[in-house]
Amino acid sequence: MENLQKEVKKADKVYLATDPDREGEAISWHLATALKLDMKKTARITFNEITKPAVKASLKQPRDIDMNRVDAQQARRVLDRMVGYMISPLLWAKIKRGLSAGRVQSVALRMLCDREEEINSFIPKEYWDMNATLNVKGERNPLTVEFYGDGNGKMEITGKEQLDGIIKELQNADFTVKDVKKGSRSRKSPVPFITSTLQQEAAKTLNFATQKTMRLAQGLYEGGAIKGKGTLGLITYLRTDSTRISEEAKQSAAEYIKENYGEDYLNQEEKSKKNSKKIQDAHEAIRPSYVDLTPAQVKESLSRDQFRLYQLIWKRFLASQMSAAKYETKSVKIDSDKYRFTSASSKVVFSGYLSVYQTDEDKVDKKTLSKKLEKDMKLELGQIDKKQHFTQPPAHFTEASLVKTLEELGIGRPSTYAPTISVIINRHYVAKEQKNLYITELGEVVNNIMKKSFASIVDVNFTAYMEGLLDRVEDGSVKWKTVVENFYPDLHEAVELAKKELEQIKIEDEVTDVICEECGRNMVVKYGPHGKFLACPGFPDCRNTKPYYEKIGVECPKCGADVVIKKTKKGRRYFGCSSYPECDFM
Repeated sequence: MENLQKEVKKADKVYLATDPDREGEAISWHLATALKLDMKKTARITFNEITKPAVKASLKQPRDIDMNRVDAQQARRVLDRMVGYMISPLLWAKIKRGLSAGRVQSVALRMLCDREEEINSFIPKEYWDMNATLNVKGERNPLTVEFYGDGNGKMEITGKEQLDGIIKELQNADFTVKDVKKGSRSRKSPVPFITSTLQQEAAKTLNFATQKTMRLAQGLYEGGAIKGKGTLGLITYLRTDSTRISEEAKQSAAEYIKENYGEDYLNQEEKSKKNSKKIQDAHEAIRPSYVDLTPAQVKESLSRDQFRLYQLIWKRFLASQMSAAKYETKSVKIDSDKYRFTSASSKVVFSGYLSVYQTDEDKVDKKTLSKKLEKDMKLELGQIDKKQHFTQPPAHFTEASLVKTLEELGIGRPSTYAPTISVIINRHYVAKEQKNLYITELGEVVNNIMKKSFASIVDVNFTAYMEGLLDRVEDGSVKWKTVVENFYPDLHEAVELAKKELEQIKIEDEVTDVICEECGRNMVVKYGPHGKFLACPGFPDCRNTKPYYEKIGVECPKCGADVVIKKTKKGRRYFGCSSYPECDFM
């Protein structure tokens, strides 16, 4: 701060060039206040990429600090601190120190808990798939078709008895081609990345945690020495919910596409991501600063993970400016007396954006249908393949799917997704196994207290409404102090009521049949940073502790001891004998 104060005194003009979002606007205001800047010789400038042209352009468009944006950030900060500072101590008192509640994190935790309840209460239902192999006259390869239904429309096979009845009827049925339809379809190129979609795609394709994605993207935005090019910022600003692209970037991409792929590959349509909530459209989407700086050219100057993320961003942006992929389609309907079977194939006839970028959704089945298939053609039944399935419960949230859901519900903003997920993992409310997020016992306890005592704080709709109010503060239609004044009384009342209720609640330690080998007492279950553990009730005289393993009501087939749920060092669950290491069953 002292160095800045010295430099300010020597300067004729001061430019505040912090990040181009609410947080950056607030930082500029705080700097101006702390440094006691003369606003007559102070200007605010912003740029979405750290490149010479962008910085020079911003210097030509100086402006005043946007106090509406500052106020929106002030309001967010105050609301978050009110929730955290007033509720967290209650969690410390009732569960353990170091826990926290938050305006967004507590909602995210509730969403995870609600999903866990859905999974646990799910009752699977049986269903069957059935395919028929049909012989086509003059063709070596048979045609495989899928059961569709009957004369009334699509039909599900829900049991073995029903399946066997259909198969019996099919044995002597005539199979006739009812309809052969040829067509075409196109698939539009994707929009460029915003913060949430970058986090989702990096998680799916690169297996990056949201926090890692943001850390790597920050490095790419700030830039560094690029071999043969000097010091460059490689991507535009990474915290954005806008898919807008500057005209200069569009023109650069168009020139690159025409030169390297041809005119036909250039997208001529204007498109944008549909979104009902307000977006901070002052930002651009996340894109490479220089489209002609290919991943191959910068590979030597980046770490492996930086390169992989840059390549993902570069390909997605280039693809977004390319034409649609075109497909040739063919479908066939085959009737067998009262039942119908169908089959379809799809072939890429013009790759368009697929030349650069593909996701799992873009992959097509390489199945082909015989050219000899014609309407009213008779086919012979070869064999019938059947497979039993059971409906699956909702999937556990991953970091990617949680970010997607938070965005869809209007909860949080681009800058909050990664920190929110990091907090609930670091607080051990949630455990991450493979890519899935699982609620811990500690997370369940915290969520139950929050739901009981602070229902509005963990209400999804209320939290989304508060985000909307912050947007209205930013556009100047609502005063930030009004938002805080309206929020505080209800929160204060809820905290005071919760204090009284929680004072009456005593969370008794669960006594187990495990005997402390140090003093002979029955050990009790305690909560620690990683969940439950066993501790001697004689603390502090006896400090003996040991891991807590949940029994599943099954005896070890080797020694007869209890089988319990254990975890590997990486957090994966497995069943093992409680008498380990004497018994190695697992």
